[in-house]
Amino acid sequence: MKVLVSDEISKIGVKKLEEAGFEVDVKIKKTEEEICEFIGEYKAMIVRSQTKVTRNIIESAKKLKIIGRAGVGIDNVDVDAATENGILVVNAPEGNTFAATEHTFAMMLALARNIPLANELLKQGLWERKKFTGVELRNKTLGVVGLGKIGTEVSKRARAFEMKVLAYDPFVSEERSKQMGVELTDFNTVIENADFLTIHLPLSSETYHLVGYEQIGRMKKGVKIVNVARGGIIDEEALYKALKEGHVGGAAIDVFENEPETKSPLFELESVVVTPHLGASTEEAQINVAVDVVEEVIRALNGELVKNAVNIPSIKPELQHSLSPYLDLVEKLGKFVSQLVNGHINRIEIKYNGEIAKYDVTSLTNTLLKGLLRPILKDAVNYVNAPYIAKDRGISVSESKSVELENYANLITVTVNTDQTSKTISGTLFSDNDARIVRIDELTIDAAPKGHMLIVPHIDKPKIVGPVGTLIGEHNINIAGMQLGRKMIGGKAVMFLAVDSPVSDEILREIVEMDGIIDVKYVHL
Repeated sequence: MKVLVSDEISKIGVKKLEEAGFEVDVKIKKTEEEICEFIGEYKAMIVRSQTKVTRNIIESAKKLKIIGRAGVGIDNVDVDAATENGILVVNAPEGNTFAATEHTFAMMLALARNIPLANELLKQGLWERKKFTGVELRNKTLGVVGLGKIGTEVSKRARAFEMKVLAYDPFVSEERSKQMGVELTDFNTVIENADFLTIHLPLSSETYHLVGYEQIGRMKKGVKIVNVARGGIIDEEALYKALKEGHVGGAAIDVFENEPETKSPLFELESVVVTPHLGASTEEAQINVAVDVVEEVIRALNGELVKNAVNIPSIKPELQHSLSPYLDLVEKLGKFVSQLVNGHINRIEIKYNGEIAKYDVTSLTNTLLKGLLRPILKDAVNYVNAPYIAKDRGISVSESKSVELENYANLITVTVNTDQTSKTISGTLFSDNDARIVRIDELTIDAAPKGHMLIVPHIDKPKIVGPVGTLIGEHNINIAGMQLGRKMIGGKAVMFLAVDSPVSDEILREIVEMDGIIDVKYVHL
């Protein structure tokens, strides 16, 4: 079988493929058209970040079984097209953990002690000791946004530097944070109290410009900001302005919104330390990600189960017919409920009722967990590692089954408990495998989980539905559909609005201030 390597990876990875009996072709720096011409020969394709695996390439790959990304992010792979064509996509989510961790501290220390500029001036013959008085990390507060593998390792090392660590991550339990010696709190508290702030999140629609003008304005004067995660999470224009004005005392940036970046205004400032996306650029990390993804490719081509699949869960062949229709439903339930809860998740309960309870539903549970964790963790979570990630973050997961029916032939219910609240939703499949949410907490509803949605718990009384609809219309947002659920007149009710476009935080604030509104959540699937 032939394997195509279209970006440079460690020779150790290539050698492992050859030792496993595969014919390996290394063809780098090829255009999309060139790849389309020869991709039809290959069973597997391995890329890093340079090659864009487009729909055209995928649809030209008649023999392709697997695409391996030697790294964490899969932004350069059209995963939807791969899934439609039955092609497995795998990544290497842990291979660069320690490289990125150490680079974070290298950047933080360089920033604290003015190392780059002092180095440059001394080499020019200038001995400027007084100009480069720095600050110590000891006794400073480090704000960590995102406690995944890298954020956790950064926090561990920060404690060795005798720093106080404040962290924000809704998918880490209070118990787990205490074990780590980290104070878990909300996002605003972290950014308002940090002397140093470091970001460890994937880039997504939710995290794009997460740190902008408003957030920087909340920070301490003189705060120092580090980003070795993804460009675009920090609004570079807002950061530049805050640095020029002196509100931000310095920044250490390894990643940029547009890369390669060679002309950023940030480069003009002495208070800024920059590197060209070197977070994973160590000899060890390059070997690790290459070996990890190569081992996945070998397993897949040998018909074995893989552990880092990002698009197709593994279901035993004899269960395919019975369980496959529910995969989309449970992933949507996970994504949906994760956007409804506040606080730090500590427990997840999943219950299967009806015929489906007769089967081994491990694949469904894992898929639901992947959907629930994915809004924050993105490509670092997959169908196999989701339960392990939950456990590592101190989140307990319980699964129960009952063949007893609850008004539906099959019903899947997920309850998420946090340090602030508890939220339960139930879903099922209607005819033609149409996914529906049929219960939110104790309230019955019939809603399709897709697109842009507003969930509005309220008191059941007149002049609620109309004013909400009017307000949304005034902001030029079209309502595609509406469902209401209630138990009794005058009691608690829930309004489910399907809308045609995103809903801003400003609109949500206006809605929640209306008389009779208990809460409002915007959910996007």
